This record gives sequence, C-alpha cells and structure tokens, in this order.
Amino acid sequence: MKTTPPLLFCCFLLLAACAAEPQAPAASSPAADAVASAPEAPAPADAFMARLAEHCGKAFAGRIVADEPPPEGDDPFAGKPLVMHVRECSAAELKVPFHVGDDHSRTWVITRTATGLRLKHDHRHADGSPDAVTLYGGDTDDAGTAVRQAFPVDADSVEMFGREGLKASIQNTWAMEVEPGRRFLYELSRPGGRLFQVEFDLSKPVEPPPAPWGHD
Repeated sequence: MKTTPPLLFCCFLLLAACAAEPQAPAASSPAADAVASAPEAPAPADAFMARLAEHCGKAFAGRIVADEPPPEGDDPFAGKPLVMHVRECSAAELKVPFHVGDDHSRTWVITRTATGLRLKHDHRHADGSPDAVTLYGGDTDDAGTAVRQAFPVDADSVEMFGREGLKASIQNTWAMEVEPGRRFLYELSRPGGRLFQVEFDLSKPVEPPPAPWGHD
C-alpha cells in the first residue's frame, strides 16, 4: 500500500483550507459609493418647468431686445409696458399671461408631454371668447436644456396659419429661456431673418396685472 509523503500531504491540507476560506468583498472607493447613491438628475424639460415655477405668483416687466426686420405700419408693442405673470403652476402645466399695455389677450401655456414640452399661445377677446388665431405653437423636438427650450411650429398651427392667411408663420419656431432670479426670454424666429425677443427682469417683481381675458 502506497502512502502519501508527509510534505505532499501538508500541501494538500493547505490548498483545501485556502479553498474553503470565504473571500472578503473588494472594498469600494468613496467616489464609487457617491456615484451609486447620487440621485438621478431631472430631465431638462422638468428642470426648465421647475425653474420657471420658482417665480409662480409673481409678475415681471420686460423690454424688446430684438425685432428684426422692424415691423411695417403700427407696432402693437411700441411704447407700451410689457409684463409677464407666472400665474398658474402645476407639475404638468404653467400658464403665463403676457400683457401688452391694456391688452390682456395673450397667455403662454407650457405643458409637460410624454416626450418633452409643448407651448401654446392662448389668444382671447375682451369678452373671453377665443380669437380666430389661437392655441398655436408646437412641441420640443429635442431634450433642450434646463435653461432653453425651443418649439418648432406643429401641423395644426401650420394649417391654421394657412387658413387665416398668415403664410409667413408656417415656419415659426418659438423659444424660451429662464435663468432664475435673473432673466426670462421669449423668442420668435423663422428663416429669412425674422427675430423677435422680449426679455423680462426676474430680479425685480412688479405689481401683478389683472387676470388675462377669459381666465378669471
């Protein structure tokens, strides 16, 4: 009968002991732990809505910073106080009336959609009835940023503009920018050089204007 040499037998015992001993988990670095536990950043659309909603209930004065080419004939904005009012706020929708002097016909409606944001322009007459050209706008077609969102014209608006003889508007893109406590920008642009921008000073609230027409 063969016997195992003592030295070889000791090697077997040592290998068995190593195999049976549980291995300690690899230590994680503080940086890796921080990444694993960090909350997920909000989508740009949600961050944009939250930034604007920070000013809910407040109104702000504005000024035209771009109007190219200059309008022909009477300018509906010339010499009139311009005021935006972040009037109605929820996680899904913001309503921001844009007052031009005593004209309270305009309200910007920004809505959260499944893919981004939607901007619509709600235009009313003094009796609250809708204007013939109302609820036009568009949806974002990219993620945008927490600061800026752009809204290319949608198909329903193109059809409305064509029906009402506003063919220049069928290529509109609207945009908004918000820097909390500093500035809000509303922009309209289209190919061919049209650019209209109104900038509002978010650092100095003003007296809120009356309710926009049709939104009492």
